[in-house]
Amino acid sequence: MSISGEDMKTLLKAQQGELDAVLMYNALADAVKDEKDAEVFRQLASEEGHHASVFKNLTNQVLKPKKTLATFVPLFYKLAGKKRLYPIIAKFEYGAVDSYAPVAEKFPEVEMIKNDERRHGDTVMELLK
Repeated sequence: MSISGEDMKTLLKAQQGELDAVLMYNALADAVKDEKDAEVFRQLASEEGHHASVFKNLTNQVLKPKKTLATFVPLFYKLAGKKRLYPIIAKFEYGAVDSYAPVAEKFPEVEMIKNDERRHGDTVMELLK
């Protein structure tokens, strides 16, 4: 099945975002004070890694993760704390749901990832309770 240019752009952006999220969640797991939070972030990193591999299977391209979020997010955590940071992370997860929607209709595996991203947003917000 050939993938349109617009869909390929969306899939590559998604793949990059998932790769970057793996580094970010692992870095955050190392930075947070709460062991339960760290455990959750390691689990999310693992799931994001799986998502990246699903997108790689669709795009057939190898991308390198960017360290920007992995550097910035733990620093923001240290400066602003989890009450400020976690809602921002959740917002990004919920944003992925929307950005994956156009390709989720064409690729069933992306539909599953879209559902995971919604759950990730909910999971991060749950850590504030």
